[in-house]
Amino acid sequence: MQIVSLIARPGALDPAMVDSLRNAWGGGMATWLAPDEAAEFPLEAAPGNLDEVRESLAAQADLNVIPAEGRRKKMLIADMDSTMIAQECIDELADEAGVGAHVKEITARAMNGELDFEGALTERVALLKGLPESVIADVLAQRITLTPGGRELVATMRAAGGHALLVSGGFTAFSGEIAERVGFDAHRANTLLAEDGVLTGRVAHPILGREAKIQALEETTARLGIDEADVIAVGDGANDLGMLGRAGLGVALHAKPSVQAQCQCRVNHGDLTALLYLQGYARDDFAPVAG
Repeated sequence: MQIVSLIARPGALDPAMVDSLRNAWGGGMATWLAPDEAAEFPLEAAPGNLDEVRESLAAQADLNVIPAEGRRKKMLIADMDSTMIAQECIDELADEAGVGAHVKEITARAMNGELDFEGALTERVALLKGLPESVIADVLAQRITLTPGGRELVATMRAAGGHALLVSGGFTAFSGEIAERVGFDAHRANTLLAEDGVLTGRVAHPILGREAKIQALEETTARLGIDEADVIAVGDGANDLGMLGRAGLGVALHAKPSVQAQCQCRVNHGDLTALLYLQGYARDDFAPVAG
């Protein structure tokens, strides 16, 4: 049994469209997880014209077809930059160092899989040499914003007994603060090196990239005594593809084109609460968050 999931921006999911698709595919009764935002219906098997229909609806809603069995996951593993937060931390630091445009271009190419991640990171960090370490706190306070729905996602999964791990090719100076703000159980990232309060332009080795994210998934599932099928992963860049492919459900969230092309599950309209809808949670099931 498969579940057809349709998610749009709040107020934008047309019930007539949901009914039309359900009738066309011979699906079961539709369930609305959030009025005019998220709906789903069961289907015996994935339709052969999924890609064609998904493309035709792309401007209106996210269409995904996922197995009904084992939908509720026991672990979340999430990328940080442009996933749990709206920015790329290294780009924000680069702005402070006066090299923002150059670094942004490298970041975009690396996240789209055009450049080697470790080489691109090393090159960008070198451009931060001489920047006061105190700038990190300023960037966190003034430039970094949480992606909508992240706190609800983590709180709801943890309330159901799940584990939440933030794993980033960015830096621990940011991931520690973001993990605390959002409510993650743990975080992993790279370490920016500094001497006498000034960034050296180097990052500690080994660099946490694509393979290290897979390693984090393997080690954490083994420690928790769960299968990789019990994991939902979310990311947007090429260095996330390994963990997205290994997890039971890998979600490309507002992802780079090359990443979307390699992921079966894609979210371009919804925020991070889409990961709850994909697991069958209704909005009324979301755990409360403070503030």
